[in-house]
This record gives sequence, structure tokens and C-alpha cells, in this order.
Amino acid sequence: MELFRIKKDIPFMRHALIFNVISALTFVAAVFFLFHKGLHLSIEFTGGTVMEVAYPQSANIEGIRQNVVGMGFTDSQVQSFGTAHDVLIRLPTQKGLNSTQVSEKVLGGLKAQDPTVELRRVEFVGPQVGEELTHDGLMALGMVVLGIMIYLAFRFEWKFAVAAIIANLHDVVIILGFFAFFQWEFSLTVLAAVLAVLGYSVNESVVVFDRVRETFRDRRYGKLATADVMNHAITSTISRTIITHGSTEVMVLSMLLFGGPTLHYFAIALTIGILFGIYSSVFVAAAVAMWLGVKREDLLKPAKEKDTTGGAVV
Repeated sequence: MELFRIKKDIPFMRHALIFNVISALTFVAAVFFLFHKGLHLSIEFTGGTVMEVAYPQSANIEGIRQNVVGMGFTDSQVQSFGTAHDVLIRLPTQKGLNSTQVSEKVLGGLKAQDPTVELRRVEFVGPQVGEELTHDGLMALGMVVLGIMIYLAFRFEWKFAVAAIIANLHDVVIILGFFAFFQWEFSLTVLAAVLAVLGYSVNESVVVFDRVRETFRDRRYGKLATADVMNHAITSTISRTIITHGSTEVMVLSMLLFGGPTLHYFAIALTIGILFGIYSSVFVAAAVAMWLGVKREDLLKPAKEKDTTGGAVV
């Protein structure tokens, strides 16, 4: 399905060097903020107190959240748990207060708001668990990157694999740079969004690279230079890109605007990832593949040698 078809190829690669310089500067800025400010990690990574409370009626999540923030727990997470009557509260560690004192303080504030609230359980998530989650998250990210490289190297060619990984890492680091610069809370849901962006971005790169391979193998475009082949491949997939990314972005923006605080940073990470995923597939992945010297011979199937002996050797 196509919304429109552009007959004349758009010269994307003519400005590839300029956009690559912008990408490099943005990447360096993101790395700088990551090291200078660091990520504002949630309690899943740093440790804290987890409380489960229950109400006889449907809980007012927003009212509970404002109450908890008013007690000084600005980085807390309040969400429904199982049913509309059960609420899960995640609280960061506070200096001078242990887990018991934190839970008593919060429970007292909740009872002042609604005396019918009932405490179901209190758990302390220690920093050791946080370190384990950090390690597992980095391992998951590394395995995804390695898997993508192997897949692209087998499906296309190693130059495309390198270009796609550079583009995907560009997207991931940019997302992390935004979270470091604005000190947005980085939680497990945000990590899940980052991993989703990796898969989403590589899918866009595969679509472009697949069209590049088709164009290289098409005899009608046999005289086109590599840059012109890239321009043709990107231009011919624009309609598909607008449909796919437009539909996805509408869904993600709906989560961002109407999903509430629980999905807020998850949706922000996806929004940034989708926008930069489109950009990186065109001006990073395709351009890097071109700089690496990909050519028609890399993607053409080797011709089978014909038997010219005319028969069996006696």
C-alpha cells in the first residue's frame, strides 16, 4: 500500500556528510551528558521500599500519588496492582530513614487521607538487586546488538551489518543522552523501550537495505553509482515509512498524552527512538554503508561456472 509515489529520486546522499557530522556531534553530546550527569536510576536499580496497600473501594491513584509526593518522595511510583482496589507504591531510599520508618511515614500519610487503607506487605529492594538488574539489562542490550550484527551479516553483507549497528547504537545513545540531560527517571520500562527501539530501528534499516540490494541486482539500474542507488532505495520506501512510522507514532503519542505517569517515560523513550530511528536509517545507516564502500559486486550472486568439457572425462 502506498499513499503516494515519488517518480524522481530525492538526493539524500548529497547531504550525507553534513548530516553525519551533525549525528556525530549529537552522539558526542549525549555521551558527555551520560558521563557528566549520569542516568537518574529508579528504585529497581538503586534500591528502595516497595509497599502494597489495599482499599475497600476503587483506589484514587492520582490522589495517592500526590499525597506520596507531598511527603517528600518525589521519585516514587504509584500504580494499580492486580485490581482497582490494590495499589503498589515504590519508594526510593531516604537518608536517615530505614525501610520500616519509610513505610510507617507513608502509611500514616495515607491513613490521614483515607482511614480505610490497609497495608498488605512491605519489602526492601536492596542495592544488590539493583546491581543485578543493571548487569542483566546491559547483558540483554549486548546480546541484542550481537544478534542484529550476525543476522545482517548473513542476510546482506558485513558492511551493512556495521552500518546498521552504528545507526542503532546512535539511536540508543541519543535516548540515554536525553534522559541524562533532563534527569528523567530511568526505569525497567524505559529499558524495555530502549530494547524495543533497537528492534524497531533495525527493521527500518533492513527495509532500506533490502531495497538497496534489489536496486543493485536490477539491470535497469546497472549504471547507477552507489550514492544514486541509496537515493533510489530510500525514495522508493518513503511512502511505506510514512505509513508505518506515522501509525506507530500516533499510538505512542496516545500513551504519552493519556497513559498517565506510569507510561510517561516509556512513551517518551519510544517517541525519541522512533523519530531518530527514521533519521538514522537514512542519514546514518545508508550513509555509513556508502562510506564503507559497499558496491554492486558485494550483493550480486556469484555466477555458476558452466561445464564446457562436453561430456565425461574418459
